[in-house]
Amino acid sequence: MFRIGLLAMITGGAALAGCQKASPVGPASTPTVMSQTNSGTNGEIRLGNSFNPVQAQPRLRTMKLYIGTEVATSEIALTFEQKATGMMFRKTMPENEAMLFVFGVPHRASFYMRNTTVALSAAYLDSDGTIVELHDLQPLDETPVEASADNIQFVLEMNQGWFKRHNISPGAVITCDDGRLRDAFRFGRPNP
Repeated sequence: MFRIGLLAMITGGAALAGCQKASPVGPASTPTVMSQTNSGTNGEIRLGNSFNPVQAQPRLRTMKLYIGTEVATSEIALTFEQKATGMMFRKTMPENEAMLFVFGVPHRASFYMRNTTVALSAAYLDSDGTIVELHDLQPLDETPVEASADNIQFVLEMNQGWFKRHNISPGAVITCDDGRLRDAFRFGRPNP
């Protein structure tokens, strides 16, 4: 689950689009986490009864991500519903696949594993796509894993332990065919 500030929610509500190299939406086949939060204390947004997914979402559009010397195919969660559903109800995630959550503004991200049975690792990234923090997320654990930093603009979920197995640590920069993530995702509009 993630909590974001009201400004992030308003900005993130606009339809975002990723690298132009993204593939079209295909059938569902892999998984991830999340739900978003209804107005709570301290300006956070909490997911209330208005949106409560009950099944896995179809496979989202994808893009290639370059993580160190590795290449991963990542689904891109752009809309509120896509981010709120994330990997819920999915049963597996192939080794070099991922889900990238894109937010309109940097904030203090917080994710949890409601209705998610796949063990995941989440990389919390800044606006450039630099890994700021790595966190393991346990299946069905609804305890929010909040970022220490308040400059998180992207969260990348992969199978638990993937970053460790591939010697990827904080400070690594994740890019795509269009370069840095900040260049691929600008103010909710794709690059021309």
